[in-house]
Amino acid sequence: MSSYESSRNGPEYERNGERGENEYDGPPGMDANGIIESNWEEVVDNFDNMNLNEDLLRGIYAYGFEKPSAIQQRAIIPCVKGMDAIAQAQSGTGKTATFSIAILQQLNVNHRETQALILAPTRELAQQIQKVVIALGDYMGAQCHACIGGTNVREDIRKLEMGVHVVVGTPGRVFDMINRKALRTEHIRMFVLDEADEMLSRGFKDQIYDVFRMLNNSIQVILLSATMPADVLEVTKQFMRDPVRILVKKEELTLEGIKQFYIAVDREEWKLETLCDLYETLTITQAVIFCNTRRKVDWLTDKMRGKDFTVSALHGDMDQKERDVIMREFRSGSSRVLITTDILARGIDVQQVSLVINYDLPTNRENYIHRIGRGGRFGRKGVAINFITEDDKRSLRDIEQFYNTQIEEMPLNVADLI
Repeated sequence: MSSYESSRNGPEYERNGERGENEYDGPPGMDANGIIESNWEEVVDNFDNMNLNEDLLRGIYAYGFEKPSAIQQRAIIPCVKGMDAIAQAQSGTGKTATFSIAILQQLNVNHRETQALILAPTRELAQQIQKVVIALGDYMGAQCHACIGGTNVREDIRKLEMGVHVVVGTPGRVFDMINRKALRTEHIRMFVLDEADEMLSRGFKDQIYDVFRMLNNSIQVILLSATMPADVLEVTKQFMRDPVRILVKKEELTLEGIKQFYIAVDREEWKLETLCDLYETLTITQAVIFCNTRRKVDWLTDKMRGKDFTVSALHGDMDQKERDVIMREFRSGSSRVLITTDILARGIDVQQVSLVINYDLPTNRENYIHRIGRGGRFGRKGVAINFITEDDKRSLRDIEQFYNTQIEEMPLNVADLI
């Protein structure tokens, strides 16, 4: 008997039995194209109105979130209430923070046992999720460990035996840890499957079912997936009880109407001079300059001010009040050049920005459209300029292919285009 068949006689079969339905033909509210129909309409467009733990709220704002994204506005509340949930949304929409906030809100941090388990398809994603959980749970003292292949098994066992509140990992390693009794499952109340379609396409089906069979019968299951192929639906039928369904359509960000250019700089240190040369052009309108780290934002701000250029800076290390003041000044036009991290790329519309400079190319390509896509979203023209070192050339080509767009070398008359 395969692990899949045997799982039919495990806890999830009983779960369906509890509802008095041993067979179940596929979730309602699904169209023929594998798009789920939402059955949850409540929208909360402010973190303050979600009745979240005060320390968690501090973590959310310190992390740099201003306003919940579309999926966060819809999915955090039912997940916090303990409901099973299926969320269909593209990457880059704020899914990780959605389930991280739901988990952290339900944690008892005084109880050093694993209370939530998150499975992800890749080591990188598992580590990324771990970072988000730790950052958002910073003021709560939440512990999160990543169990991933390619790392020391003994170290994993040691960490788990000391006790962590949340475990995130790839299915193989997590199952191994449960099997070795290093990861104890009796206190796990939440089970999250992130990028379920990716996980199943990578052949993790049996391992996911094996892990699930080891969990409590009454566990809350949250499943996130960009697409809903048949095997993902099979998982939802097997594992979930009357789930809330939330569909977040692909964000309507566009690169239409935005002229994109690059400036080749041979060395990282020459970017500063290039930016100073462009300064007059920047202040014709208003410009946002993106750097990849908070430290770089501070460094660049100091350098620009040292050369008597007027610039404002914004990043997640600043407290909320300070950030609000800076944003107000920028929105009103009294400050004209804003240097920031990706904190600004999402969730804040600065309507009048028609020039965006990527001092650093974003580390993941999805952020590219979030940084520059806003300029053309309101049907106005915009210009984006990317500073490119030798090391960035490949990433630039990758962005061009991904968005099916053209990024030309910057002409001399760029000021005329703004």
